[in-house]
Parts: sequence; C-alpha cells; structure tokens
Amino acid sequence: MYLNCHSYFSLRYGTISPEKLLAISSEHGFKTMALTDINNTSACLDFVRLSKKYKIKPVLGVDFRNGAQQQFIMLAKNNNGFHNINSYLSTFLHDTKLIIPKKADILEDTYVIYPYKHGKNFNLKPHEYLGIKPKDLNTFKFSKWHKNRDKLVILQSVSFESKKGFNIHRLLRAIDNNTLLSKLPKSEEGQETDVILSAKKLSEIYNEFPEIIENTKVLLNQCTVNFDFSGDVPNNQKSYTKSEDLDFKLLKKLTYDGLDYRYPKPDAVIFNRIEKELGIIKEKNFVSYFLMNWKILKYARSKNYYYVGRGSGANSIVAYLLRITDVDPIELDLYFERFINLYRKNPPDFDIDFSWTDRDDITEFIFKTFKNTALLAVYNTFKFKASVRELGKVFGLPKSEIDTLSKGHYNIKTLDKLSKLVLIYSEYLQGFPNYLGIHASGIIISEKPIHYYTATFFPPKGFATTHFDMVVAEDIGLYKFDILSQRGLGKIKDTVAIVKYNHPEKPPIDIHDIKRFKTDENIKHILRNAQAIGCFYVESPAMRMLLKKLQVDNYLGLVAASSIIRPGVAKSGMMREYILRYRHPERRKTAHPVLLNIMPETYGVMVYQEDVIKVAHFFGGLTLAEADKLRRGMSGKFRSRDEFLSVKQGFFNNCKAKGEPQAVVEDIWKQIESFAGYAFAKGHSASYAVESYQSLFLKAYFPLEYMVATINNFGGFYSTELYVHEARMHGGIIEAPCINTSFNDTIIKGKTIYLGFMFLHGLEVKTINKILSERENNGPFKRLDDFIERVSISVEQTALLIKINAFRFTGINKRELLWEAHLKTSKTVIQDHVINLFETKRIDYKTPELPSSTLEDAFDALELLGFPLCNPFYLLDQTAVQPLRAQQLSQFKNRIISIEGYLVTTKNTRTSNGNYMHFGTFLDYDGHFIDTVHFPPIASKYPFRGKGIYTITGKVIEEFDCITIEVIAMEKLAIVQDPRYSDPSPKFITKNKKTPTNPHLK
Repeated sequence: MYLNCHSYFSLRYGTISPEKLLAISSEHGFKTMALTDINNTSACLDFVRLSKKYKIKPVLGVDFRNGAQQQFIMLAKNNNGFHNINSYLSTFLHDTKLIIPKKADILEDTYVIYPYKHGKNFNLKPHEYLGIKPKDLNTFKFSKWHKNRDKLVILQSVSFESKKGFNIHRLLRAIDNNTLLSKLPKSEEGQETDVILSAKKLSEIYNEFPEIIENTKVLLNQCTVNFDFSGDVPNNQKSYTKSEDLDFKLLKKLTYDGLDYRYPKPDAVIFNRIEKELGIIKEKNFVSYFLMNWKILKYARSKNYYYVGRGSGANSIVAYLLRITDVDPIELDLYFERFINLYRKNPPDFDIDFSWTDRDDITEFIFKTFKNTALLAVYNTFKFKASVRELGKVFGLPKSEIDTLSKGHYNIKTLDKLSKLVLIYSEYLQGFPNYLGIHASGIIISEKPIHYYTATFFPPKGFATTHFDMVVAEDIGLYKFDILSQRGLGKIKDTVAIVKYNHPEKPPIDIHDIKRFKTDENIKHILRNAQAIGCFYVESPAMRMLLKKLQVDNYLGLVAASSIIRPGVAKSGMMREYILRYRHPERRKTAHPVLLNIMPETYGVMVYQEDVIKVAHFFGGLTLAEADKLRRGMSGKFRSRDEFLSVKQGFFNNCKAKGEPQAVVEDIWKQIESFAGYAFAKGHSASYAVESYQSLFLKAYFPLEYMVATINNFGGFYSTELYVHEARMHGGIIEAPCINTSFNDTIIKGKTIYLGFMFLHGLEVKTINKILSERENNGPFKRLDDFIERVSISVEQTALLIKINAFRFTGINKRELLWEAHLKTSKTVIQDHVINLFETKRIDYKTPELPSSTLEDAFDALELLGFPLCNPFYLLDQTAVQPLRAQQLSQFKNRIISIEGYLVTTKNTRTSNGNYMHFGTFLDYDGHFIDTVHFPPIASKYPFRGKGIYTITGKVIEEFDCITIEVIAMEKLAIVQDPRYSDPSPKFITKNKKTPTNPHLK
C-alpha cells in the first residue's frame, strides 16, 4: 500500500531508520513495503536483508527530487529494474548541478509514479502511473482522471513516525537549507501527515475509489527483488584471466616463481605450507582476489612505489611469495587458520599501505584495469557536539551561547527554553546519517556492474563511490580491497633520496635489508632507550613508555609491543601482566598451563587475534567454525559484541565439562571479549614492525635527513615543531627560509637545514613558484631591489619573506628592509618581469636607521611558522627558576618536585566513572621529555591553557624504569611582551640579529 517510504537515508529529510520502518510496517500488518529514499540507495540492500526478519516483501526504488520538490518515483520491477534505476540516478549524481527532469526516461523493468497536480496534463506511458495523495482527493474528483482510474495509485508518503519525527524533519530541512527554522519555506518541508497509517485508516481515506487501492496492490505485487546475503559465494570479480582454471594455474606458477626471491633453499615445511594454502584458496574461490592484489602491486613496483602489505593476509606464505606482503609466516610461525580456513566466507584482509603521494595513482590504475570498480562510502553521522552547533544556528542562538552548549559548560537548570530544545533535539539527531563520505581505503571490484547493487556518486576525488558502506558490501559478498595512504612510507622514500644528494659519496641504501636491520646494534639502542621520534608506529608517548617498560631491542619484541598497545589488550589489564611476565620470568609460572602451552612466546597472555582463536579452540573447546565468529567479531567494529555473545555459552559449557574453575573461565572469557573490534593479527603487527625497522635504520644512521623527510611529509604523531626540535637535538643547524637557498620543501646541506617556503603561513603557492622559477632561470638574488625588479609579487607577500628573515644575506635588518619594500613596491604595478638589455637604475631612497631585535625574530617566526626557532624558554617573562631537568627525575622517586616544561601534546581520556583525565608530554629546558599524569580532580582544577611553558608540581613515579610525574598543581608561565607591538627598553634593542635581546639568550 505504500509506494513512497523514506528512511533517514533520505539525507536531512527522513527521520526513521530502515529497520524501524520495517518494524512499524509489520506492527500495522502490512506484508509489502517500498523503500524509495530521496536520490539515495544507501539503505536498499540492508532493507532487503532485514525484511525477512519482519516477514515483509521489500520493493526498491528511488524518489527523484530537486531539493524537496518531488519530480517522480521509480520502482524496480526486478533486479534488472533496480540496476537501471541505479544507473539512471547515478547520471544525475555524477553531475555537480544535480537537476532532475520533470519527465523520467523510459527504463526497462521499472514503474514510474508522478505526483498528481490539479490542472496538469499527464500523457502516461504503459509503465507510468499517477500518485494521488489524500489531500488531492477532493480536487481529483473534478479532473478527467476521475473516470479513468486504471492509472491511479495511492501516494501516501512516509517520512517520519510521529509529531516528534516531523519536528526533527523540519530541523533537518533548516540545517540543509542553512536557514533559521522560522524562515524555512513550506516548500522545503514535507507534510505533517507523512506517516504510516493503518490499513484500515488508509482504506477509509480511499474508500470512494477502490480501484486506486487495487491498482496499488497490483503494482506492488508485480515488483520483486532478490539478493543473496548468505555470503557463501563472493561476488568480487570471479576471474582474473577470464578462466578460473587458468587463474589457479597462474597463481600456482607465480607462487613457485617467488621461491628464489624469498627462500633460496626451501624445505619440506615451506612446500607443504604452499600446497595447503593453494588448496584452500582454490576451494574458497579466493584465487582471483590474490591475483588482483598481485597485479596492483606489480604495477606499484614498476613505478618504484614503496608499499607495505599487512592485515591477516600477512599470515599467508602465498601472499609472501607473491610479494603482496614482506612478512615471512614460517619465520614467525604465523597461524594459518587465522588467515584462512574452510569456515571462512570472506577473503583475508590485504591492507596495502602506499605513500600518500602515490596512492591516487594506484587508485587510478585499479579503476583503469578492472571493469566494475568503485570506492566505498562511509556514513558521516550527526555527532552530539556538531548537532548542538547546527541546531544552535537553526534556533538563532548567539555564537557565545552555542559555544557554551557545545563545550558542555552550562548548568541545565539555568538554561532558557531554546537552549534546552537544542540539547534535546541534538540527542535525537545523534547517529542520524548526515552526508556520504569516502571510506579511508576501501575499493570494491565486482563481477556484476556496480549499479546492480547501488547508485554511485562522484566526490571530488573523481572516482565513482557507492551509496553503501563496507558492512553492507560484505553482507552482499563484495569484499573490499584496502588501498591506504600513510606518511611513514613517504618519509622512508624521501629520506633515501635526501641521503643520496646530501651524501653522494655513500653507497645506495638497501632499505629492504630487514634481516640486517634486525641485528643492528644502533637500532637496538634506539629501541631500548625509546629514542624513536619520527619512526613509524613507535614514536607516540604511549609507545615510547611501553618500549622503555619492555626494554624491547628485537624484532619479535617490537611485533608484540605493536599489538599489546591496542585498546583491547590494555583495557583487559593484560598489557600490564605481559610486562610483568616479560620483566620477571618467575611470574610466568602463574599462567594457566594450557594458555602457556598455547602461547609460550607471549607467556600465556593473549596478544594477537590468533591467540584468541587458539584459546577459544584449544582451551574453550569451540570448533573452528565457532572460532571464526570470534575472528569476525574482532574485525567488525559495529557487530563485534553480537559475534562474541553468540559463542559465549558454548565456551562456558565446554570449560565446565572439562572441570575448569569458574573464576578462571570467567577471567579468560573477559580477556577474550576485550578483543572485540580492537585486536591485531600477528602478521599485521609484524608488517608494522618491518616498516618500523626501516624508519629506525634511517633514524639511527641518517637522523638529520630523516627529520627533513619527516618535516616534508608533515610529520607523524607530533607537530612540525617537534621534528624541527628533534633535528636540532641531533646536531642540525636550523635556518629560516632563505630567498637564495630554500625551496618549497625543507632541504639539508651538510648539517644545515633550511625550512621550506611551504611552511610559511600566508605565503601563496604562486609566489613560491615565481621565486623558484626566477632563481632557476636567472640566478640568485643580489639584494632586495634585485628581487623586487625580478619577481612580480605584492608588497604583502614580500613583507612575509622579510619578516621571516629570508633576505638576511643582505646584512640589512628587517625593519629597514620593510620600509624599503613599502617605498618601492606599494605603488608598483604588479606585472611579470621582463629582462631588458640595459638595467635601469632604481631610485635609492634613504631609509632611516630602524633597529630590530632577536625577540622580533622569535615572534615573527611564531606568527609565520607557528613556532619560534629559538629555545621557547628564552621567551619567558621571568628567568626560569626551576633548576631541575628531566634526566635528573629518577633521583627523586616518590618525592614531590617542581619542574618547568614546554607543552608538546596531550591525550585526553575518561576514567571508568566517566571523568576526564589527561596525559601530558612536555620538553624541559634542555629539550628532553617529561611525561605527566593528570587525574580527574587535578585535571579539573588545573586545566591545560594552550601551548606554552608550565611549572609542573607533582610526585615522581617510576614503574618499570619509566618515569612519570603525577601532577598535583600546574601553572602556565607568562612570556615576554611582543616587542612588535610595544616600546622595548633600550637594552633589548639591537641592529644585529646575533646579539641577544633577552637575558635568557646566550
């Protein structure tokens, strides 16, 4: 009876979830329902999947609209019709203008319903109908269609459940139109009556026109779509070579061809593993999946792109031999059944990381190589704080009030009615899809055309993108290829190039010589002492402290650390237990003997996904099929809890039957459950560790070049400032950008590092290009006059360069140069430089002597780079008074101390009670790290007040050789007044920038 139903995937319009829509329909006794979201098909497949649960026949279609104005509805007669509707809708969504015509094209296996309008002529084709809304019934009686009812159907739209839903709808429409609720045009709203009515009520409304009711039923009965959600057969591209037999022959050949590269002397263990894997890969129909990954990475190697293959696929020797991964599963004894087993329906994960500079080219190659390809969408939902801001604007609240509400700094009892409404409706909106985005890495390559399953849109990246997300894709048997980008690989690749130009005398670096790196003593030293700033995955404060606690200095230890730090292990308390058993071998005896036997390498502690499967199988007696549910739960963020609960009782029953103590079983299950959605496969961690070793090698032997690459790739965990600081700590001489030396990127000459022009806030790309082009073509600049004559840029852009001291080679201070620049360029017509045969002599204005100071340099750098190039402690208003340094803290264990620290970063978290606490990372005067813990009472009383230097007072705590300060008080220190906007005292003035202007400068 309902041909026009909207879920909340009618973005910023509908207010009902797809499942709720089915539930309401079932409650009213309807057996058929059509989902026709507005210009969207995100919910269609999930609607079909869920419909069996509610015993409702699903009909699929699309409501084609321009904004809120309905043009027509299309319904799919069958799967082919749905395919055609998706293709048709996509033609509009791929066009930035998105204008839906008034008349629909003729599409095979579809029906079209036009909304009836009194007085409008309709020339309907056999597959087209007129939809009569309840409000049209009176006027309809006086039209020609009153006597020609065979083309008429019920058009009772469904967009919300109740009055509250209508109110939410109006708010969504106001957000979509970026207008006040009070100014929202009625034409942009639905009708308050757009709700599901009972069959009885609907029959009463149309009782004068039984033909309309009958026509609607007949139309719905003629529509049937079917999709297979069993997951038994993957719907990815089935064959790489167009023949599945040839596919397997090719896979086998490529696998054995890879032996020379990976295993010069293969033994029976390797051959047996290969044959075992090939047999299961063939039986599970995953052959083409492996070959397509191989093809993508063969192209990457041909372009000399660095990549890392990780995920559960790293457990496969076939993947290792095909060079999809670089982790030897034999060396690491990687658990094959984690990677793939006969109970597994979906292919293994191959998460392929590329440098952020190479990923787009890889994506383009995939789209050109494989026919039915699309990016996966993500549903960007309304978050509470964002909803508060949006609704605050819709209700017309002042910005200050919106800020107060969004930050939670209010007393609910003192709020006015509008503010309370904002909070109430923000809760309602939370979780609603807001707009479609692009999955960070997911690409699907389908056997059938993508539009068989979904419409696609065309985001700025320029690749067709599905309307559904990865969860729906997997439900329908479309398993994604993960093509990710990361800056770590960019840093490695760039460092190798930088070393080549800065040390031409050195032999080329073999960055893939991982076996040598694993035994390198310098790398071991860096790991043991947690000096890995800039290195992939091992530089964060949490990882830095974990490495110290574990005293890691080997590959397997780093593999374990990469997984131990994941939330699941840490939350269950097993991270601490692992550290204790690592540091104190006698404690390992306390482990359950079965667990210790299963996981001797990790002392009976579950660290990897494989461990969970092993424990579930060997300790809990679960079958591999049941254990595979746990695997899915560990991988599936959204449905993990259900997967775990489905096998929980079997685990407990089996353990009870074996006579295991209840307390032990409960503790082990708690550990298992903590892995939900958070665990790493061992191969995944091992892949991370390989990249870590590459970056550790470069940091150990070429620290300055590595920091330059890190800066140019926009860092890692920290900001650019800390990597500049790290370069300085390794003997680097840091220079501000220079007109005659610098490039867009940061460069290094010997030990001198010149920051790149791209780090100057406000300096335009076209300005940088003009400078570099002119310098390359006509040589260095001799003076400011020469620069002004040769580079046609505005005085404002020239001033930025002067302020950062880019003209310091002239020997003239900045204030005089600024005066000169304004005199000579403020009235100059900006035009491209033309080389004249004879140089015209410029008028040389006499500029006054204008003293400048190094404090000005510091504040100019702070403004233009975001950080000073001097020690930030030099900018304190009062001389630093605390003599204590970070390296002395171990002498003051369990004592209250005070120390001054420059804030680097903070991590905010919540306790089990929901209270905020913080972890802080600071630098002391000498540039060494200070780590702090701020428990809730202190976090509330002494909040962080932004970037700067703080006096930290607290208790020194040592745990496993790791020093932290439990803060009891904290005060932000004042810095000197900005001399650019004040009259400095004579003692701070200097003409030569090398002369100190502050008592701290030495």
